[in-house]
Amino acid sequence: MKIFVYLHKSSKLQNVKMLLNYNHTLFKKLWLPAALILTILIFSTNVVSSQKSRNGPPPISERIFYGGSFGLQFGTLTDIEVAPVIGFWVLPRLAVAAGPNYRFYKDPFGRTDIFGARAYTQFVVIQDLNNIIPLGLNFGLFLHAENELLSLESGFWKDPPFESPRFYINTGLVGAGMSQPMGRRSSMNVMVLWAVNEPIYKIYNTPEFRISFIF
Repeated sequence: MKIFVYLHKSSKLQNVKMLLNYNHTLFKKLWLPAALILTILIFSTNVVSSQKSRNGPPPISERIFYGGSFGLQFGTLTDIEVAPVIGFWVLPRLAVAAGPNYRFYKDPFGRTDIFGARAYTQFVVIQDLNNIIPLGLNFGLFLHAENELLSLESGFWKDPPFESPRFYINTGLVGAGMSQPMGRRSSMNVMVLWAVNEPIYKIYNTPEFRISFIF
C-alpha cells in the first residue's frame, strides 16, 4: 500500500507533526495483532517441525486416551446416557477401549435405571480425507465394532413371574463413523451403528447415532 503525502510550503512543519502523530497512533493499534499473528506462526512452525522430526512410535502415555459419550433425549421418551471410556492405540490405526455405561430411561409406563459396560475396537480406514480428496476436509473415517452388556430391571421390561430382580442382555453393534480432529490428541467422533442381535426390548434405535469425544 502506498501513502502519498503532499506538503505545502506554508504548512510543512504542521503536516510533518500530523504525519508523525498518525503513524504513532497506527502503530499502537497494530502492534498487538501483529505480535499475536507472529506468535501463532512461530508456535505452528515449531509444532509442525517437532511432529516431523519425531522418529519411532510414540510413548505409552501418548497411546492412552480417554473420552466417552453423553446422550440426551426428552419428551414422551426420556433417555439420558453417560458412558465414559479409557482406550489404547494398539497400532497407529487400531484402537481398543472399554468403560461403564449408565442410562436413565423413562416412558409413559414408568422409569428405570440401566447400567452395564461396553468394549469396542476401532480401525481407522482413512486418517485424513484431505490427503485423498483435497477439499480442506481433515476428518478421518473408521470402522467400529462393539460389545455391550447391560443390566435391566425385571419389573420394567418383563411380565411376572420374575426369576430375579434384574437380568442381563448382551448386544453387539457394528458400524462406521468419522473423526474430526479438535487438537493434537483430541477429536469428535460421529458414528452410525447397527445392533446385530437386537433384543426384543428395543433399547437401541435402528440405526443408532452416537457422538463421542476422545482426548
